[in-house]
Amino acid sequence: MTPLHPGEQLDSYQIESLVSRSGMASIFRATDLRDGKQVALKVPHPEVESEPVFFDRFKREQEIGTKLDHPSVMKVFADDHHSRVYMAMEWIDGILLRDILRDQRKLPIDRAVRITIGICDALEYIHTHGVVHRDLKPENIMVDADDNVKLIDFGIAGHEGARRLTFAKLSNVMGTPDYISPEQVKGKRGDGRSDIYALGVMLYEMLTGETPFKGPNAFAIMNDRLLNNPMPPRELNPEITPQLQEIIYRAIERDPKNRYSAAREMAWDLAHQDQVGVAERAELTDWKTRRSPLHRTILFYAMIAMIPVVIFVVLLYVARR
Repeated sequence: MTPLHPGEQLDSYQIESLVSRSGMASIFRATDLRDGKQVALKVPHPEVESEPVFFDRFKREQEIGTKLDHPSVMKVFADDHHSRVYMAMEWIDGILLRDILRDQRKLPIDRAVRITIGICDALEYIHTHGVVHRDLKPENIMVDADDNVKLIDFGIAGHEGARRLTFAKLSNVMGTPDYISPEQVKGKRGDGRSDIYALGVMLYEMLTGETPFKGPNAFAIMNDRLLNNPMPPRELNPEITPQLQEIIYRAIERDPKNRYSAAREMAWDLAHQDQVGVAERAELTDWKTRRSPLHRTILFYAMIAMIPVVIFVVLLYVARR
């Protein structure tokens, strides 16, 4: 399958420009020749089309996207007459939340709350329609000039009744290390409360300029959230009220049964912070105590040390053959 280029026509779409390229697909800006509207075309790379698991992931994103219809969720247009595999989506004039944070590091409190409430609205909609995003992060949130949000990229989302996919010995329930919930770290499928956890981490980041859990690699970051409490956000930004800090803690509770059970509950608290009660939390005092899984650390570095030995043995075996 030959790559697409600006100026080419793909079925009823005129390719205008390449917007982005990832390891899985390219995103093009295009014009729908039937009505003149701008659209985004997501076209998987040829090698992805031939990989069953990643192809299933692409098709799942398309299937979920065509079933959802909400102003805060990117719309995918259903069309069965394709000459090749691609996904036609609404064109969004906005910027990724990740780019906003990269430029500003942290946001004014009222803006962070406004964006978070918008994301809560999107999550409430998809959750009530049986969909869990599972990879909520600033890279998957578009923000327009009025701070309206669009939830994008349902590549590893789960739908009720959908079969479970796995790849590279990692389950598709795994999201991004900075935002993945503790239950997902433990290999559980997760539910809407996993998305709420990720949103709590994002709110922490929007208000402080930092993510709550640290580590030199993905495994260390995920272990940190299982064993330790983050620095209280008010330590990093004193302008955060005790009530707003409490909302963050309720969203990122380690045990999902202690979190907000629905996104609408978090949105209500954000909109009525004066009515939020502040709990006396151990997290406010014991966050400086850091725990680490010593045996896991030793095993991890032992495995790293063995890699050159294994490679040498394999090469020696091949040479003798």
